Amino acid sequence: MADELTLFYSDIELSKLDSQTLSNRYDELNGDSLGPREKLDLACLVGQLSLGDENVHVRPLNQTVVRENWSLGCVAEPHCIFQPTDALGVSKAIKIIQHYQIIFSTRSGGHSPNPGWSSNSNGILLDLQKLDQVSLNDAKTVASVGPGARWGSVIAMLDEQKTSVIGGRIPNVGVGGLLLGGGLFHFSGEFGLAADNVKNFEIVLADGTITNANASQNADLFWALKGGGPNFGIVTRYDLLTVPVRDIWYRWDAYPGDQAEEVLDAMFAWQSAGASDLKSTVALIMSLDSAVVGLIYSAPVEHPAAFDPFYQLENASSMVPPIKGTVKTLTDFLANTFSDEPLRHDYRSASSRVDRQLYKDVWNFWKVRAQKVRDTTGANQTFTIQPVPKNMADQGVAKGGNPMGIPHEDHQWWTTVVDWKNAADDDKVRSVSIETSKAWETLGRDRSASLPHIFMNDASRDQNPLASYGSENLARLKRIALKYDGNGLFQKLQNDGFLLSKA
Repeated sequence: MADELTLFYSDIELSKLDSQTLSNRYDELNGDSLGPREKLDLACLVGQLSLGDENVHVRPLNQTVVRENWSLGCVAEPHCIFQPTDALGVSKAIKIIQHYQIIFSTRSGGHSPNPGWSSNSNGILLDLQKLDQVSLNDAKTVASVGPGARWGSVIAMLDEQKTSVIGGRIPNVGVGGLLLGGGLFHFSGEFGLAADNVKNFEIVLADGTITNANASQNADLFWALKGGGPNFGIVTRYDLLTVPVRDIWYRWDAYPGDQAEEVLDAMFAWQSAGASDLKSTVALIMSLDSAVVGLIYSAPVEHPAAFDPFYQLENASSMVPPIKGTVKTLTDFLANTFSDEPLRHDYRSASSRVDRQLYKDVWNFWKVRAQKVRDTTGANQTFTIQPVPKNMADQGVAKGGNPMGIPHEDHQWWTTVVDWKNAADDDKVRSVSIETSKAWETLGRDRSASLPHIFMNDASRDQNPLASYGSENLARLKRIALKYDGNGLFQKLQNDGFLLSKA
């Protein structure tokens, strides 16, 4: 055991003095029979010595750091928090977690509303917020981004250089979780998902090895990381291909709630014709009170003809008048559309073919239930149709493929954002989106419009996006995970998430 400890301490670059101190502490605790609490205490102490006191928080914990999760339902108190500053620090952290067999969670931005995905009680939280670097190569073709950066800062930095990437639409969302789940952006119909536009992943594997995954090195892992979730390692740098889009056109309008079906008619008409112009996309966010429509065009063109069905709608209340702006100005606007009030949140995902009547049928199904739950709990919910043109799947194939099994046809990904205050209302509030996702399936099946795909970034805790990728892709993902994580660290010690062990 002494030799094993000596090798371990050397591997995480402890000084001789620190190694001797820990060896003495190990003997004092009768280290061969450590209990769970003693293991945690020792792992956190080793973390402090290896990563530095300033990068490891122990109890009493800084509550600002603890509570950085977006949803109150995800706030939990870990035993300690590791905040590595580079890939080597992440490597040391993983080696410590592996050595002591500690339950852990990884947090990039903490925007997942799923409890336990990026937090835990009485384990180690691996918080990546200090890996927030954003840089651009001299040719301005590749942006290198840390997992702890937020998309607002990424877009702002690249805007200064008059370029952009396919990333996240909401500025306070973290880089890491979005990319590992696929990443739907305004211009994904034209360029593919954010994950499809990753040129290289720098990643720490389960044994602490720092390596790269790209088209020529660890190509199987490269494929798996593009939507395969947190199953293969901790990504410490994303090298993203830039896209030739900065100057754009957009407008944002709100319509009264009683015009919802007219707005859905316009959405169907655009998806059936105007969406063939891949520079055009529509953000449609409906609630019980209004239908918000964002028209976005990836070039500074006045009044793009692709959006003609929406121009025919009346009673618009302008939120942003037609404007030639930039990706950054659009992102800045979106930053102001979300409340900072601490609340409980949830998402959910479903998909279907483009079908006017199905849209209306599911909308009316949802509306009755959402109204009833709002009346009794105060919960606010949205009904959002996200257009997915066939070209998005084609782009994924053209850029090396991904495991997501996205249908090669025009379709839509429905999602919802659910906000409420009281934990006692969790089941009642979530029942609306759960029942609605089932309605997309049952009502869609009646119209031959149902699709099985579940978008991971929008999936709720009880959904199984990995299984929706198809049996062949799921089996391949499991083989790749076993190859790079033979002992199953990310399946057994990771607190929770969309894990292959549960798919």
